[in-house]
Amino acid sequence: MNALLLAQAEEPQNPLVPHLDELVIGLIAFVIVFGFLAKKLLPNINKVLEQRREAIEGGIEKAEAAKIEAQSVLEQYKAQLAEARHEAARLRQEATEQGTALIQEMKAEGQRQRDEIIALGHAQIEADRKAAATALRQDVGKLATDLAGKLVGESLEDHARQSRTIDRFLDELEEKAEAAR
Repeated sequence: MNALLLAQAEEPQNPLVPHLDELVIGLIAFVIVFGFLAKKLLPNINKVLEQRREAIEGGIEKAEAAKIEAQSVLEQYKAQLAEARHEAARLRQEATEQGTALIQEMKAEGQRQRDEIIALGHAQIEADRKAAATALRQDVGKLATDLAGKLVGESLEDHARQSRTIDRFLDELEEKAEAAR
């Protein structure tokens, strides 16, 4: 062996090719470090990676669930909005119908009041006309009686006679007036 060592020592050593004993020691050290890392560090790394993967998958699932829930809420909102619009249109229609009915009712009430006022006016005019006719009849009768009394030279103070004479005279006047029409 000495000869082998001497032969190796005499040979110029290539810096790119390591010695065999260094290569064996390096390989043993690598296996020890790799084994230590595989036993201690690799499970921790795998555990952290698994937790991250679960968190990401859980986040994706939560995001999908949130998206589905948001879509559901959006659909509910749209349905409620459509229902509210429909209800508003229905209320507007009812208000329009009620307004039209109220206007018709007010017109009918106004027409009824107008007719009532006109009827009362006609009744008042008729009552005033009758009162005026009665007053005129009395005044004309008194004047006719006075005139007849002056013409005849007698007093026509008898009330019953005076009334009959006045009534006969006025009736004749009315008949002549109607015939002239």
